[in-house]
Order: sequence, then structure tokens, then C-alpha cells
Amino acid sequence: MPLYKVAIIGAGPAGYFAAQALQNSVTEELTFAIDMIERLPTPWGLVRSGVAPDHPKIKTVAKVFEKIASDPNFRLFGNVELGKDVSIDGLTERYDAVIMATGSAIGRKLGIPGEELRNSISAAEFVPWYNGHPDFANFEVDLSGKVAVVIGAGNVAMDCARILAIDPKELDETDTTDHALAKFHESTIRKVVISARRGAEFAAFTSPELRDLPKLEHTDVIIEASAIDEASKRAEASGEIEKSVRSNLDAMRAIAEMPKAGNERSLHFQFLLSPKEIIGSEKVEGITFGINKVQGNKVVDTGKTYTIACDLVISAIGYEPLELNGITFEKGKIKNVDGRVIGTNMYVVGWAKRGPSGVIGTNKSDAAEVVELLIGDLKSPKIGGDISELLASNHKVVDQQYWSRINGAEILAGEARSKPRVKVVSISELLRLGQSL
Repeated sequence: MPLYKVAIIGAGPAGYFAAQALQNSVTEELTFAIDMIERLPTPWGLVRSGVAPDHPKIKTVAKVFEKIASDPNFRLFGNVELGKDVSIDGLTERYDAVIMATGSAIGRKLGIPGEELRNSISAAEFVPWYNGHPDFANFEVDLSGKVAVVIGAGNVAMDCARILAIDPKELDETDTTDHALAKFHESTIRKVVISARRGAEFAAFTSPELRDLPKLEHTDVIIEASAIDEASKRAEASGEIEKSVRSNLDAMRAIAEMPKAGNERSLHFQFLLSPKEIIGSEKVEGITFGINKVQGNKVVDTGKTYTIACDLVISAIGYEPLELNGITFEKGKIKNVDGRVIGTNMYVVGWAKRGPSGVIGTNKSDAAEVVELLIGDLKSPKIGGDISELLASNHKVVDQQYWSRINGAEILAGEARSKPRVKVVSISELLRLGQSL
């Protein structure tokens, strides 16, 4: 039986679903040895460092990842960085195919004056900070003000806003990192505003996320009913409303019509506002928006402005990839055609392929399509050689057993505190935690 060697760069959802697609393609005539390479000692990507801690059900997909990793032809190489510990050329020479599942980790800039002020931050910094990504363990965010503004109309924006707006007691039994939880308990932020450039009919929130908002016990969620009515009229006038849009609008209308409890904490949605300038001398003191209107099917600036006094601005308008030596990027993605990197034996899946769009499950069908192309391109298997030839003899590799010890230690620490886990955020401590006795 021909054995093909495939290296997957990145141990997030896209990488695991690519591995699953390879495993599902095994036949009597075709099998794969899969080496998954991850920069951090911890796998699972955004499932660990991106999914909001108050949405634990979404994280249960990690059980699928662990089943994929249990295959005898799967090996994890954690704590191995592409471009530092191994080169892309070294991998493409030794493997029949290399799948890039490196995602997009840098927050897009608003490109407006004042964006450099202290406490003007990106969701790409804030989310991994409260989720325990080692790169952001020492990130500084000042929560001593009263008002926070989140720019964006997707689930990441909603996560940021919700985490700021809820009573931190609701996070005590989640896997929010200790350093962030302490900061949330000290926070004096009481009003959080989500601001979208377009109308509510274009919001990229998903309806389950919206329908969860009324469940917040100590936070009033406020949407103007008139904004939803106008959005519905515009959507109907443009033709048949898509099911997802109708579901979103219905969920937002339910929030708008819900009685408010008069809580001290509030979460506000506002639409048709484009950020123009962040105001302040050294630190954020406010933000000015241009007021938009819908003309035809376009959002246009009315020339009028609206300013909010605030103490924190978080931009959640998308992500861009960190560029890598030896890889060509184009329009925020690795340059590819349907997942193929033309002229090489490299393939791309996930956000690195299509840009930062879709939910975790989107990566499954995406990976399956790319793996089908990969299999169609295969020639005779390469003989000999793999990543072990490229790593220094003393390099500390986190294999699946090593990761299982880290995972088990975090879960055990969490049990003592009625939490899913207590995340360790120091790479050196993670490596120490997983050492076998």
C-alpha cells in the first residue's frame, strides 16, 4: 500500500479537519502519514485561544481533534516554529504534500487618526489576552474607564463586547485566564457599544450568538427597534431575504422588544456609523463617527458626525496573516488557486486560503475539497526523510503524549476550582508541566 507523507502547518481547526479529510480518504491502495507542526506547545488554535470562555459548547470540537490525533499514523510536533526551527523548503523536499493551515492572526487597522493612542486596541490582541495565548500574557488593557466601544459587526466583535459587558462573576467558572479574570473583576466599564458601518441587515453576527444575549443576567442589551424595522424594509425591498438574514433580524427585534431590567451594565448596538477619528491626548477619550445612510444598495456618508466619549476602543474588523519567508501572500491570503499553491506541492486550507471568514465548521468542507485536489495531484511517494531530520537534536518537541500531560494538568487544576481548566500562559511553564515524571 503506498504511504504518502503529509505535513500540516498549524494545529487549529483547519489543520485538524485537513488531517481528518486525509484519514477519511485512506483506502487499501492509499494511506497517509500525517505530521502536524505547531509553533506553540498547545494545539487547537482558535478553539483554545479564540472561542469565548462563556461558550464552552463550541470548544467540545476539541474531542474531535483528539480522536483525529489518536490515529497511529498521526504525529504532533508542537513547540516547532516554521521559519525558525524548520524551513518550508526542508518540508516540501521531504513530504509528498505540505498543507498550510496557518490562519490569520493580525488585526486589521481602522486607518484613522488616533488609532495609535493608548487603549485603542485590536480584537486580535484582546481575545487571545483573555483566552491565555502565551504571546499576549503581558498585554496591557486599561479597564478603569466607564465606556468601551467595539468596532465591527461579526461574532468576534460581539464576543469582545459581551465579555466586557457581563458581570465577571459569570466568568468565574469558565476557563478565562486568571490574569484577565482579575482585571475584569476590577473593571469599571459599565457601558459597551458595538458599532457597525452598515445596516443591521448586513451584520455578520450569527443568530445563535444573538439569541444568547437576552440570557445575560446582569446586563441590559439595547437595540433600537427602529433600526431593525428600517433594516427589514431595506432587505425586503432588495428581493427575497436570505434565511440567515431574516433569522438575525428576528433575533435583533426580539432583543429590541425585550423589557429592560435597569441593570447598571449595558450593551448597545448601533448601525450605519463609520469611525472617523479616535480622540485623546495620550489615551482614548472618545471616538467620532461619520453618520451613514443607505442609498440604493450602497452605504454613503451623509457628511454628519457623531461623537461618543469613551475610554477604550476595540477594532474587530477582520484579520490579516503573518507573512512567512518562502510563502507568497496576496490580498490577505496565501496565494493559491482553489487551495493549490501553483508550482509547488503546497496546499492551503482555512483562513490562510480563503481569508478570515466562516465559523469553525466551515473549515471541514473547505479542507475536504482541498484534500480531494491534493490526492488527485499525488505521484509516486517520496522515499525517506521527514521533519525529524530538520530539528536540532536537543529541541524539545511537544508530541501527543507530551500535550496530553499538559492538557491533563490544566484540567486537574480546573477541577479543584470548578472550572473546565486553568490555562497556563507561559511557554516555559507549559513545557515544564508536560515533562514526564
